Amino acid sequence: MKSIVVYESKYGSTKRYAKWIGDELDCRVSKIEDISTVDLLNYDNIIFGGWLHAGTIKGFKNIYKDIDKFKSKNLIVFYVGLSIMDEKIYEEVKKNNFHDVDNIKQFYLRGAFNYNNLNISDKLMMNVFKRILKKQKEDEMDENTKGMLDAYVTPVDFTDKENIKPIIKSVKELNLQ
Repeated sequence: MKSIVVYESKYGSTKRYAKWIGDELDCRVSKIEDISTVDLLNYDNIIFGGWLHAGTIKGFKNIYKDIDKFKSKNLIVFYVGLSIMDEKIYEEVKKNNFHDVDNIKQFYLRGAFNYNNLNISDKLMMNVFKRILKKQKEDEMDENTKGMLDAYVTPVDFTDKENIKPIIKSVKELNLQ
């Protein structure tokens, strides 16, 4: 079966994962804006990667708008964020991105965050978010909140090639069917 990895990345974590997946599967890797729906239909396995922003997988709308055309394809979606995945985040992502679609295999991968590398608009948005986080009492903060506040000062990078193993396994299992 023929596979392709398409992605949208802003600061590099998603791109890094996409390239690792492409290397492991020995398949084409492309930015989502560089490929058409018609081209994607030539592949059996379409692996899409995007970064999370307020519960939305950036770039996934390019796939979702033509979701009916991909019904005969194996769709695998990975999304990259900083938080530790929990049920609340999972449900928000599902509601915001997959609507009535349940045949998509999805994977969450942790990325990286370096406040100093953000563009000005992202810094402004993240400063608002930081103020919201700081309003919580210290003893009521969960590990995600504490980690996020620490990341404003000390850059973090959770990207790890090991994280793609479940995706690779899933694609290989699909290829055996």
